[in-house]
Amino acid sequence: MKFITAIIKPFKLDEVREALTALGIEGLTVTEVKGFGRQKGHREIYRGAEYAVNFVPKIKIELAVRSDMADAAIQAITTHAKTGQIGDGKIFVVPLEHVMRIRTGETGNEAL
Repeated sequence: MKFITAIIKPFKLDEVREALTALGIEGLTVTEVKGFGRQKGHREIYRGAEYAVNFVPKIKIELAVRSDMADAAIQAITTHAKTGQIGDGKIFVVPLEHVMRIRTGETGNEAL
């Protein structure tokens, strides 16, 4: 099993979610986050005053998948989150040792 964390632009969320759902991925967690990478934030003007926006709004998607589904999920996220502009995001994949569904006590792939 793999645990995938993707940081993407907020307006790409629906497109990515639909692509993952089409693959048969039944659940994911979405969190509104702020951060920066190479873009280092940006400057904006509000009511004539310029100020720095050091943290850019992003969306963090987290999902657990069977190992054989990981590459397809990564490809779906990459394809549907990409704009070709700086700040498209990152995907992190780590091994997942144990999963348990609290309600039923199922473990492993059955718990996904």
